[in-house]
Amino acid sequence: MHSANLQLNGEDKLKHFLTIDGLKREVLTRILDAAEPFTEESQRTVKKLPLLTGTVICNLFFDTSPRLQASFEVAAKRLSADVLNLDINIPATSGDETLLDTLRNLEAMHVDLFVVRHPDSGAAHFIARHVAPHVSVINAGDGHHAHPTQAMLDMFTIRRYKEEFVGLRVAIIGDVLHSGVARSQILALNTLGTSEVRVIGPPTLLPTDTRTLGVHVFHDLEEGIDDADVIILLRLQKERMNSALLPGGQEYFRLYGLTGERLQAAKQNVIILHPGPMNRGVELDSKVADGPRSVIPQQVSFGIAIRMAIMSMTIETQQVTGK
Repeated sequence: MHSANLQLNGEDKLKHFLTIDGLKREVLTRILDAAEPFTEESQRTVKKLPLLTGTVICNLFFDTSPRLQASFEVAAKRLSADVLNLDINIPATSGDETLLDTLRNLEAMHVDLFVVRHPDSGAAHFIARHVAPHVSVINAGDGHHAHPTQAMLDMFTIRRYKEEFVGLRVAIIGDVLHSGVARSQILALNTLGTSEVRVIGPPTLLPTDTRTLGVHVFHDLEEGIDDADVIILLRLQKERMNSALLPGGQEYFRLYGLTGERLQAAKQNVIILHPGPMNRGVELDSKVADGPRSVIPQQVSFGIAIRMAIMSMTIETQQVTGK
């Protein structure tokens, strides 16, 4: 089944949110628009909304990420949902049957929405195909494949500061090859009409299917960020620094670390994003991270709004259609 058919009902409304792939610009714009009013909730004295009262949301994390789990939990609680947080350690060799057994046990608790994080590509899709018809699934990252909510909060951040995607030059720096975040970002940027998407990094960390992805490749940092409107930095995992793919974190910083001096190659009003957590002195220096062009702190707040929007949209679709 095509991802779009699995994610949308007959009226093109979200019933699951698994990947950016296959979703039209109108659907992504609808998500961004739905998140706008939720950004105001953090300013209120009473931050809770009664939209999902009586709803049970389960954070089903097979791959630990405390920061991400906290973001989903805060988003769910601000919508007045009841939240179950489950960190489940299932060996990769246990297979689909064990995953289905886990799912059936949790469905017996009358869960309305599963937020799934799993190290294996396609795990969230597998669960979405097997849940009860009234249950929604949100992909919180499945290995190197996709991380759609992170991509959408990045799109929301870009739109907040740049208003339009058309005419923008966006540079993504780092380990694109192993990043579900980057793949989701690239799909979203191209779907929303961004003029140019660039990926920057050493050949060992960039994918070979760049033409299919719709990006331009650069191996020189300053050349890659030349005249950029937006720079997105990716976290460099320790296993990459300790592997044969790179000579080490210090060498990576020497070649691809974003410093104030290098930043001068970009536009004066460039904004800098990072999905976090940052490795200071590897992906960027502290002066850039804490500088006036960084919108990294705002991303965290916008992430809660985006996840509130996606949760409310998927559950509303299931409640209305029953499908």
